[in-house]
Amino acid sequence: MAFASLFTLLDDITAVLDDVAMMTKVAAKKTAGVVGDDLALNANQVTGVQADRELPIVWAVAKGSLVNKAVLVPLALVLSVFLPQLITPLLMIGGAFLCFEGVEKLLHKFLNRQVAHDQHAASDEIVDEKTKIKGAIRTDFILSAEIIIIALGVVSAYSILTKSLVLACIGIGITFVVYGLVGGIVKMDDLGFWLMNRQSALPRTLGRGIIAFMPWFMRALSIVGTLAMFLVGGGIIAHNMGFVHDFLHARHWDSGLSGNLANLIIGLITGALVCAVVLPLMKLLGKKEPH
Repeated sequence: MAFASLFTLLDDITAVLDDVAMMTKVAAKKTAGVVGDDLALNANQVTGVQADRELPIVWAVAKGSLVNKAVLVPLALVLSVFLPQLITPLLMIGGAFLCFEGVEKLLHKFLNRQVAHDQHAASDEIVDEKTKIKGAIRTDFILSAEIIIIALGVVSAYSILTKSLVLACIGIGITFVVYGLVGGIVKMDDLGFWLMNRQSALPRTLGRGIIAFMPWFMRALSIVGTLAMFLVGGGIIAHNMGFVHDFLHARHWDSGLSGNLANLIIGLITGALVCAVVLPLMKLLGKKEPH
């Protein structure tokens, strides 16, 4: 009897771990848009500081990000227990916010070139290191909240244990992935210069290639992050807004390439509608637009 109970317990644990592994993978895929934006944003925030301070700043922001997750995950679990009906509306708000951010970025890039130039000039001003870290941690809190809410929506039908483990895996895993990659990205220039100082021709050529490639890589990272925001945000809206989901399903536009194209279009439309409402209100209230 004791052995049977032990085997039953082990079987239950295995089942839970299987669910956690599967749902963590799904949740990671769903949060790709926010993670891409988080990676591009943090890599850009660290640029411009002294080379010997890049990694300490990345580490400080990473620790702040873990604190953010430690606050957000319990709040999300409490929400799932006591107010689960709010998960879908919050998920929709998060998706709409992703679409809004994407459209807002496009507007600044293509319609406000002079504003972008002024902002770039302002960003060249010397910023105190502590101020830079605090600002990056505040931005991370917003992005982390989006990640946790999206992940919570994925596991909303599972037990509190599975939810806790999935959210913990997502929170910790994404933090290490994002800031590990940020640390590697910001040191690529140093690697390029180091290789350029080698005596052999091959390392020098590789170093020059890295130096020439990194600006293009940063721009591509920003573009991919913005595109993923539309795909993920539009996908959230399409999946959770009943009549949109039914319309796409009836025409078999809810999967594959057509599904991604539909999510992209819905994301663009959603972001444009939110911008049409929010930006005039922000201007009326005399607030600066978010960046």
